[in-house]
Amino acid sequence: MSDRSLDAVVLGAGPNGLSAAIMLAMAGRSVRVIEAAETPGGGTRSAALTLPGFLHDVCSAIHPMAVGSPFLRQLPLERHGLEWIDPAPLAHPLDDGSAVMLERSLADTAAGLGGDRDAYQRLMQPFVDRADLLFPELLGPARPPRHPLLLARFGLSALRSATGLARGAFSGEPARALFGGIAAHSMLRLEQRPSAAVGVVMAVAGHAYGWPVPRGGSQRIADALADHLRRLGGEIVTGQRISRYSELPRARAYLFDVSPRQLIGIAGEELPPIYLRRLARFRQGPGVFKLDFALSAPIPWRARQCALAGTVHVGGTLAEMAAAERAVTSGQHPERPFVLVAQPSLFDDARAPAGSHTAWAYCHVPNGSTTDMSVRIEAQIERFAPGFRECILARNVMAPADLEAYNANYIGGDINGGLQDLRQLFTRPVARWDPYSTPNEQIYLCSASTPPGGGVHGMCGYHAARSVLRGPLR
Repeated sequence: MSDRSLDAVVLGAGPNGLSAAIMLAMAGRSVRVIEAAETPGGGTRSAALTLPGFLHDVCSAIHPMAVGSPFLRQLPLERHGLEWIDPAPLAHPLDDGSAVMLERSLADTAAGLGGDRDAYQRLMQPFVDRADLLFPELLGPARPPRHPLLLARFGLSALRSATGLARGAFSGEPARALFGGIAAHSMLRLEQRPSAAVGVVMAVAGHAYGWPVPRGGSQRIADALADHLRRLGGEIVTGQRISRYSELPRARAYLFDVSPRQLIGIAGEELPPIYLRRLARFRQGPGVFKLDFALSAPIPWRARQCALAGTVHVGGTLAEMAAAERAVTSGQHPERPFVLVAQPSLFDDARAPAGSHTAWAYCHVPNGSTTDMSVRIEAQIERFAPGFRECILARNVMAPADLEAYNANYIGGDINGGLQDLRQLFTRPVARWDPYSTPNEQIYLCSASTPPGGGVHGMCGYHAARSVLRGPLR
């Protein structure tokens, strides 16, 4: 494919960049993806980070939004080797030795919540029943809704703080803790809106679609997307870092799967000063501190239900998690952080040698933090799984600076592409009717710094590509 024949160039081969390219190729446009790393993937890569034979997910590990994505669900990715494993979505251990579960079955989940059984079903049932209508409404830019009553009901239920919803809807600690841990994926203070919306969406995804793991590692998602793009006639160039706009091949449109900061650095000379100033005001969210473990045995959870789940939320009570997330957003490092644990090798024997296991864990930290959280993360896991430390054969540490070095989009360790509070939820990276476009009619942004934000769902790329098809490639 010669440069003169290109309709579009996509910079960055993460899930959003690949999704944008696929959407354009499906529309019959010629497209080339350029990736700085040696392999496509962005946040969906796997590697031997600890010992030979142990396969770890470098960033994302559990993928409810991928199987729930209105765009990715349309693609024949299973033909390209992607196979989903669907364990119980989530366990949340408590200090009394029990655990509360988010299960695929809404009824089974509610049954485990005691006196909050009916309240949980009333909250979730309308959205689980209509998840295929709700997710397209939520996973995109702000637009007049196609299903206004459904969206209004969601807004009344979910556009609140997580603590407000949990304490208002539930009377018992198990339900409050379960919901608080899910809402903590927002990386906001749990007293802050719209943290509850993230909790509701993630819980609904668990019931409607699951929280699955890809057999053979998250790299399989990127590989399937890349293979599908090539089958459609698209081109992928890896190992080529672009520092200046002038280094890009000639094309009718350019889509950038990069952060606002990177867009300024690469294409600043092509954009008006007022837009650049607005981009520069884009706010990053907290970072993460991540550990990958090679283990001699499964994590010895005190609550046996935890061995049934792909994800375990280690955080204790709602109040404890709220205090931890409040500390992070105040620039502090909690002694008892909220820890997210993934344990894919319990369900995928491709992840570790026979009899051995892998685990993936991270906690939230202030953006750009240089504090080593390893001891605190391991202490939290040990608290609910006595003997955990004795199982550790090796560990790999990724602090915020390591994550940013690995993926330049993760500024200060921010894996969500920017803070997702009410101000930046739909007006990311700046307030524009078409948030993917820029004042330069050839330049578009398609990263997680556009709606709907972070997560492996490809919807930022999908919507950006639709914008391009309405614009320079119409």
